[in-house]
Amino acid sequence: MFPLTKISARQGEILEVVFRNGWDYMRGILTGGKTGEPQLPPPAVLRNILIELGPVYVKLGQLLSTRPDLLPAEYIDALTDLQANVPPVPWREVENVIREQLKKPIEEVFSYINTNAIAAGSIAQTHKATLKDGRLVALKVQRPGIDTLIERDLELIRGLAELVALTDFGKDYDLVALAEEFALALTAELDFTQEARYTNQLRRNLSKSQWFEPKQIVIPEINWQLTSEKLLVLEWLEGVPLLSADLQENNSKVDISEKRRAITRLLFRTFFQQIYIDGFFHADPHPGNIFYLKDGRLALLDFGMIGRLDPRSQQILTEMLLAIVDLDAARCAQLTIQLADAAEPEKIADLESDLAKMLRKYYNLSLSQINLSQVVYELLQIARDNKIRLPSNMGLYAKAIANLEGVARLFDPEINLLDEIKPLMTDLFRKQLFGDDILQTTLRTALDIKSLSLQSPRQFELLLDRVTSETLQWNLTLKELDGLRRSLDDSANRISFSIVVGSLIIGAAITFSQVQTPQQTFVSSALFYAASFLGLWLIISILRSGRLK
Repeated sequence: MFPLTKISARQGEILEVVFRNGWDYMRGILTGGKTGEPQLPPPAVLRNILIELGPVYVKLGQLLSTRPDLLPAEYIDALTDLQANVPPVPWREVENVIREQLKKPIEEVFSYINTNAIAAGSIAQTHKATLKDGRLVALKVQRPGIDTLIERDLELIRGLAELVALTDFGKDYDLVALAEEFALALTAELDFTQEARYTNQLRRNLSKSQWFEPKQIVIPEINWQLTSEKLLVLEWLEGVPLLSADLQENNSKVDISEKRRAITRLLFRTFFQQIYIDGFFHADPHPGNIFYLKDGRLALLDFGMIGRLDPRSQQILTEMLLAIVDLDAARCAQLTIQLADAAEPEKIADLESDLAKMLRKYYNLSLSQINLSQVVYELLQIARDNKIRLPSNMGLYAKAIANLEGVARLFDPEINLLDEIKPLMTDLFRKQLFGDDILQTTLRTALDIKSLSLQSPRQFELLLDRVTSETLQWNLTLKELDGLRRSLDDSANRISFSIVVGSLIIGAAITFSQVQTPQQTFVSSALFYAASFLGLWLIISILRSGRLK
């Protein structure tokens, strides 16, 4: 039975919110009426509905904002930086969670905890604290009871997905699979040890680079002794969000424009390495997650949302960058088909046509005037319109690029992502050709060539054996070959027939010229009449076939 019947109280809350905001389609689903073709509410209305429905639906909106392959750009913009309007949990309840996770008195671990939350989200809130050894740390504490609330609402979301999946809209986008994907992502966010592992992985990846000074990028250290499933304890970093940074503080002689350019270039190269080299990237670089520290370094925060790219996807996306720079619609279409989970090759013509129309408006613009994230979003929308389903990590990729470019343009309006990454393309293609270790790649290639050279004589010997023993058969199939063969057979037959007729006529003529007896006269006449009849029949058959030309 449909899960809505099991959650009548929550269903009533949702009905109230939906009725209040006037979303007729969802009202039809919840009341069991006729729904017709699914219609989303306007972006602002959808945002309000999700906020009013609470933390789980806010997280749903945040995850949907990472899927420009599913939603139009105006919805992505409305859901970006969506935050639940939830007050912090009272300290007493938070303290109980901390004690439960530490399994020891708080007084033995911390010398001081600020009981006022410095940040509160839909799943957790953060407090500043001091350890017994004097180190400052941030405590990210899971909201009490949020796991129960999430389990309840996920059951409802799955049920709604099953209903909508019965429509053409649901079949096109496989909403049941999307609901399950969302459920897995949200459940994973409840385990803070996973976020801690992501944080450590990023720190290791960014500890070395050919493109920037690794010491200029800070990833907070995790205190693994105190971190658990519902409590994340990490290094406190003293700084402010990047867009609030006072770059002239403590240095009145600094050139602000040059400083901004250097910081933005560092930010671009940091994420360029994450995406195209490591294949493991911070998928939510919004302004609140990028801090400017007092010592002038940059810090990345909040690693609950991570994107991954396999080497094949990295290679395709790298080539896609080059195709976008060249405004090559044909290549963009081919690469989009290659990225798709399953797409029919025949769709490439329509896709190429749509991409050509989209790219045409950029023909007269310089590289510095092209907004890469806008092009990527438009490309995903065209793929969606052509019913080409791309992997979900493409949404995270596009979202990360959009957030990164948005922050950079606000911080330094004259910067351009394509201009900054163009000098790095040579290094990137070199890595894809030769790998991180050229010597190792060369040796591996040499081994492959050696293996091929050892196998080739034996394969050639087998081929010769089959040819000489007459056991080799060639199976060649060409479209429309049967029609061509029949046409050639007909032509050969007519030529042969014409030769026979001509021979009869010549024979009759020779016999007639040497007539001496009545019998010879009869033979020559018979040959001539037979040849004439056959020749006339051949002419008629050619005229009837209509193939004089």
